[in-house]
Amino acid sequence: MIRTTESQSNYNNLELMSTQELLTNMNTEDKTVPLAVEAAMPQLEALVNAAFERLSNGGRLFYIGAGTSGRLGIVDASECPPTFGVPHGLVIGLIAGGDAAIRKAVEFAEDSTEQGWIDLTEHNINEYDFLIGIAASGSTPYVVGALNKARELGIGTGCIVCNTGSPVAQAAEFPVEIVVGPEFVTGSTRMKSGTAQKLALNMLSTSLMIKLGRVKGNRMVDMQLSNNKLIDRGTRMVMEALNIDYDQAAKLLKTHGSVRKAVDAAKG
Repeated sequence: MIRTTESQSNYNNLELMSTQELLTNMNTEDKTVPLAVEAAMPQLEALVNAAFERLSNGGRLFYIGAGTSGRLGIVDASECPPTFGVPHGLVIGLIAGGDAAIRKAVEFAEDSTEQGWIDLTEHNINEYDFLIGIAASGSTPYVVGALNKARELGIGTGCIVCNTGSPVAQAAEFPVEIVVGPEFVTGSTRMKSGTAQKLALNMLSTSLMIKLGRVKGNRMVDMQLSNNKLIDRGTRMVMEALNIDYDQAAKLLKTHGSVRKAVDAAKG
């Protein structure tokens, strides 16, 4: 049985297309991705709620994947501390082949059913944590093995895949299946499948951080003030919250180190 992610593109003779035709046809395919995510919303809701239960009781969130899927998990994990002010160890992304594979593909790294769990044990994963496998194909041995072992030990498990009825989905307690159909370039899952996974990860981590109290109103009140742009944004957030001028807000922000702390201190 051919997986949907490996099925023939709806287009052929791509090399004969003009630049305009290439871009237009890719964009036409990309427009279908949010609809595929929408169809998986009930599954995504169940996954968020299950992960939140673990994190709200002191657990951590792990992403594990290979290739594009692994890189997307690492990107999402790495953006949580600066965006929401959470500790770097709260959301952890792992990729088959280790950190070297973030920039350069490591041959056959994804083919071991044992290595995923070995990598997780280096972070002392335990029954309080939650593991999400990311795999467009839904068949990556590195991910399947890790999920099976985690579930066996009582660790929460979920996944984001782009085929139905896959081994990864069967291994996870809370699977999310986002079926985007054939890729523009046959089998190139860095395209629509990768976009679908990125959308799902955005929704997942943002929802979790909001539920964990890391957003107030619609503001990133715990964001790290790591550059001038973010300091300016934070200053304006303090201005708006307290109805004070820019200089006063900047002084409060510098003194207290975050928008939340500055506003709380000023309000007494």
